[in-house]
Amino acid sequence: NPFIILREKAKILWNRKWIEERCLDILYPQKCPFCGKIEKQRICKECRKKILPVEEPRCKKCGKPIREAEKEYCYDCTMIRHVFEEGRSIWIHKEPVSRAVYALKYQNRRIYAKAFGEEMADQYGYYLREKKVELIVPVPLHRKKMRIRGYNQAALLAEVLGEITGISVDEDILVRVKNTKPLKQLNDKERRRSIRGAFSVRKSVWAKTIVLIDDIYTTGSTLDEAARVLLKAGAEKVYFLTISIGQGY
Repeated sequence: NPFIILREKAKILWNRKWIEERCLDILYPQKCPFCGKIEKQRICKECRKKILPVEEPRCKKCGKPIREAEKEYCYDCTMIRHVFEEGRSIWIHKEPVSRAVYALKYQNRRIYAKAFGEEMADQYGYYLREKKVELIVPVPLHRKKMRIRGYNQAALLAEVLGEITGISVDEDILVRVKNTKPLKQLNDKERRRSIRGAFSVRKSVWAKTIVLIDDIYTTGSTLDEAARVLLKAGAEKVYFLTISIGQGY
């Protein structure tokens, strides 16, 4: 019976995957990304108390926390007309979050992407379903930076998020064609000027609703430019998710 044969093969593959995952757990136990302690619950209780989640009231556009509930938008979003539809972030970009994000990005702590991607799915899986997101796209690195770093932290996050939510992930649809300066060294106008023309699409965009994945949200210039290119190529709405975000005060 072909059905029985397929079922047995599926069981074997599942068991093999389970064994591989257990071996990895033993060889590379999950550690809290904020203090480094071995932690089965992803983030230890002590660090949970220290990190600052993004809560209401927050900007309806970029999701930055704001002080006054009667205000709909943060100061930045009242001054800038964003291209992306809207977005959300997990935590405020303060210690120990900022240090952990830096380690993921620059110190080869790729293992942190699993914890951050799982947190993203836990907090915003419902958000992606509500917005009917069809495709997850990580913000790409330029090939020169990719060669130096060896990995794209946004792509690692996207893979975890896609695996948990079941939403398709495409790491190749968007390409970075311009090697920009580190944007943290520039003001907002310089950022937008520098990032203009930085992205291109290398194939047709079939998804109407896309979510971009990145590590940090500051002014939104990178996400706006990536969204602009995707919208021009056929997408109808582009959202974003990041690990951390600044405050909108």
